[in-house]
Amino acid sequence: MSEPAVTDDKTITTTTLVPSSLSPSLNIDELSIDENKKPPKLLDDPEDSNIQAVTSGDTPYTSAARFEDLNLSEELLKGLYVEMKFQKPSKIQAISLPMILNPPHRDLIAQAHNGSGKTTCFVLGMLSRVDPSTQAPQALCICPTRELAIQNTEVLRKMGKHTGISSECGVPTDSRDSIRIQKRKSIKAQVVIGTPGTIKKWISFKKLDLTRLTILVFDEADQMLAEDGFKDDSLRIMKEIEKFNSSCQVLLFSATFNDIVKNFVERTVKKDHNKLFVKKEELSLDTVKQYKVRCADELSKIEVIKDYIFELGENVGQTIIFVRTRQSAKMLHKSLVDMGYGVTSIQGALDHEERDKIVKEFRDGLTQVLISTDVLARGFDQQQVNLVINYDLPIKHTAEYTREFEPDYEVYLHRVGRAGRFGRKGAVFNLIYDEKDERLMSKIENHFGTRVSEVREKSVEDYKAALKEAGLLQGHL
Repeated sequence: MSEPAVTDDKTITTTTLVPSSLSPSLNIDELSIDENKKPPKLLDDPEDSNIQAVTSGDTPYTSAARFEDLNLSEELLKGLYVEMKFQKPSKIQAISLPMILNPPHRDLIAQAHNGSGKTTCFVLGMLSRVDPSTQAPQALCICPTRELAIQNTEVLRKMGKHTGISSECGVPTDSRDSIRIQKRKSIKAQVVIGTPGTIKKWISFKKLDLTRLTILVFDEADQMLAEDGFKDDSLRIMKEIEKFNSSCQVLLFSATFNDIVKNFVERTVKKDHNKLFVKKEELSLDTVKQYKVRCADELSKIEVIKDYIFELGENVGQTIIFVRTRQSAKMLHKSLVDMGYGVTSIQGALDHEERDKIVKEFRDGLTQVLISTDVLARGFDQQQVNLVINYDLPIKHTAEYTREFEPDYEVYLHRVGRAGRFGRKGAVFNLIYDEKDERLMSKIENHFGTRVSEVREKSVEDYKAALKEAGLLQGHL
């Protein structure tokens, strides 16, 4: 069973104006990627082939061919071109940004491919709605995990480097945080990004002023508003904001929205909202090749990883191996380390400083293989990742109780999306070995209307052919 993300609270203060002083042992600068170790960003982001845009009211929106078409400040344009090294808006950016930035600033529900540039949409939206002369919170972004909150803060700081806009990031820590929050000063940062537990406490202790908030963002909105996610916390925060500012613009972004969440979201936001959706069958990234390997047993899964995927894919980039439980993460990590492989693993039970350290080492390229529960399935943006291995296929949380194993299609899609970021090549190997796995894989194929090619368990030629097809073997990149 995939585990829900942990959302305790820790404050990381970051600002382009004043250095952080609240958390000297942990700050965003320490967690940022070493830019010298990142590959060049592919600027021609993958196109969403069929985005359905439904607008409300009679406001005309024109797709933006260039960032200059969006009436952005010179400081923001400099951030996009010089710092982010973008050349032009991706398709989701070209369509959604005019809806976000132009009056009357309607709410937006937006769904698009992983790696299509969703983060830029809402980060640019937040930076554009801030009045730099007002030293108070004006934009709020809520994320399901500490890793995603930190990552989004890094993007905001980089994109807004020349604006002078301040930011603060609240992410999980220990049980003493309530005392720390009570003693801290009120938040003056103009953009606030954090997890729902942190934000809820800041509001409860009256440390976060909501009266001047102009824009509210839910990243990975389907999880934020799902019954088994953070629905109650998210709704409570939205109601608090509505007390002070009923006109606050709400943006909901995710790669997936199942029908239940989609219907609920449309009832939650204002009636005159805009929306962007991609057809379900088009959600898989074309740049990522998917394969299935039928293994004899659990031990065979490890042998497939060690003797074939690692052996042949040694120089193709970084690898994330997804497992279903913390126990599986520990077992697989020990097995691979005992075999001499340098791997790290991350799951929700680790303390937060250790999680940050593991993620930073992986993002800096110091480690090449990361074993993870679904704590990193969503939103984790690491361009060097070319291989994803589903050691366990994802199942819905209710499966443990009903014994009817239903795939978690949204989580599967998010896992696939960790490879092939921004149009880069990628491959996903799904390891299956029993009837339950066979049924899960078959349902996934039927759901997305695709056929996942089989790679024979012990066929070197099959693995070579798969990696060549994915463009990952040397000479085929």
